[in-house]
Amino acid sequence: MELHDYQWEVIAPALEGKNIIIWLPTGAGKTRAALYVAMRHLEMKRNAKVAFIVNKVHLVDQHFSNEFQPHLKDKYTVVAISGDTEHKCFFAQKTQDNDVIICTAQILQNALSSGSEEMHVELTDFTLLIIDECHHTHKDGVYNKLMEGYLERKICRKGKLPQILGLTASPGTGRATSFHKAVEHILQICANLDTWRIMSAEVHREDLEAKAKQPNKQYDLVAQRTRDPFGDKLKELMKTIHGYLRTAEFSESEFGTQVYEQKVVELEKEGAVEADRMKRTCALHLRKYNDSLLVHDTVRMTDAYELLAEFYVTEKFIRKQNDPTDTFLIQLFDRNQATLLELAHDSRFENPKLTKLEEILKDQFQFSSVSRGIIFTRTRQSTHSLHNWISGKDYFQKMGIKTAPLTGAGYSNQSKHMTQNEQREVIEKFRKGELNLLVSTSVAEEGLDIPQCNVVVRYGLMTNEIAMVQARGRARHEDSCYSFLAKSGGKEIRREQTNEILEDLMKRAIKHVQEMPEQEYEEKIKELQKESLIARKVKQVKRDEKRNTFYPEQVRFYCRGCSQAVAHGDDFRTIEGTHYININPDFRNGVRK
Repeated sequence: MELHDYQWEVIAPALEGKNIIIWLPTGAGKTRAALYVAMRHLEMKRNAKVAFIVNKVHLVDQHFSNEFQPHLKDKYTVVAISGDTEHKCFFAQKTQDNDVIICTAQILQNALSSGSEEMHVELTDFTLLIIDECHHTHKDGVYNKLMEGYLERKICRKGKLPQILGLTASPGTGRATSFHKAVEHILQICANLDTWRIMSAEVHREDLEAKAKQPNKQYDLVAQRTRDPFGDKLKELMKTIHGYLRTAEFSESEFGTQVYEQKVVELEKEGAVEADRMKRTCALHLRKYNDSLLVHDTVRMTDAYELLAEFYVTEKFIRKQNDPTDTFLIQLFDRNQATLLELAHDSRFENPKLTKLEEILKDQFQFSSVSRGIIFTRTRQSTHSLHNWISGKDYFQKMGIKTAPLTGAGYSNQSKHMTQNEQREVIEKFRKGELNLLVSTSVAEEGLDIPQCNVVVRYGLMTNEIAMVQARGRARHEDSCYSFLAKSGGKEIRREQTNEILEDLMKRAIKHVQEMPEQEYEEKIKELQKESLIARKVKQVKRDEKRNTFYPEQVRFYCRGCSQAVAHGDDFRTIEGTHYININPDFRNGVRK
């Protein structure tokens, strides 16, 4: 197996059995370096057992098919275990029968806490844990739950523990805005992963820079709409609903923002808790209007209109309209539907971001038949809308642009999710060149084995510095372009500029941690690990106290639609500590399909 000089540099301590974090840019070959460590570990250590842990289901098959199985199949047995496979029910047996297990962190956590003989394993059953995208090892994430068990065993000296190898392109700053806090964040991740050192390419930096070239970054900024009759009409209807509700704590300036969405979600919760159906129903409709405004700001007015129209078609079907609130809300939309439709088709007020995106795609695809690109957008709804917009342009088709949406596999009540098979199919077509433009949510930022792109567009996104670094790393082709497309003077551009500052802060914090005197570093890591263990026990006590506040039979569940009591707490059971089911056979009699 061939490695670059910088890869040999970063894995050297791991080959000696030390716990390290490999910090390399996206596309620099972290997985290949980890694979070599695993192979050497299996060769050199008696009764070795390796677990490669990922945080997303689709990465299980990817690492199995693209890296571990092809390179290890002649000497070692490798198995991929995810929620998609039956192997998860026999995790203990599969661990015993194979040399390398590739699985999600949740599957391993379920196995560690399972009382089933077929499922249960111990951390000590493994001799090497490789943790992909290890910057997620913090707070209450599943990676950190795994490592909390590891640290408890280490501090209490309960058996020999596996070696830890973490992989990341960007540990981030943990929302720190000062150098001191950023250093604390990096040290906390190191403590959580019991890290001897963060390894990056220093001696062979030029070798790395030649392999992982940075794209040319450009800010593509557009002016606000001079007039916005469609958006103004949506806001007028929202004000009417607030007048019906008699709520004064909402400001029109917040309409169409994430801040407003959070507030209206809280309003819906209040309505559910208070059994106030009018408040809950109005909040649900206001959220849909806000979704429409967000879509309007991102893509076409017609997309925003269709989102609302489809919602009200469903509402008319499921509501009997004998409730005055349902009647008011549906009639309000009906009275204004024709006006909204007319405004949505007025091309004078179309989204200026789409015009700029059109220019970018023409520049990148017009004169090259081998161009590839990814457009990152915030929501699944905008992903599908942008895909439809691109697919509907004849000149994009003549230029040879072949696009597809790529979204997460998790269920969402806001938009259709993709299955893992659908994700795999899209990525495979992109890899083969059958597709050359992906329109994606954040699912494509981390981990996915996606070919080099010559254009990456972050379309009106407001995320953190980790997401920025991950997305930028997708533009790896020679002279590639990384475009940040947003409204001039908006929050998105300010956030992106802040991300650049935070990225520099992260690099300085990592360098500081790397250069700390060995004894000072070790003492700090031990201190943080003991604090984490104490904090974990305090949390557990609080959870136990909260759990014992009520007996299950005292808890009632109410229907969100009609506010009627439909179940008791003792009707429910959990599966694998995650899924909740109702075992009362009478429950189905009250469910309207």
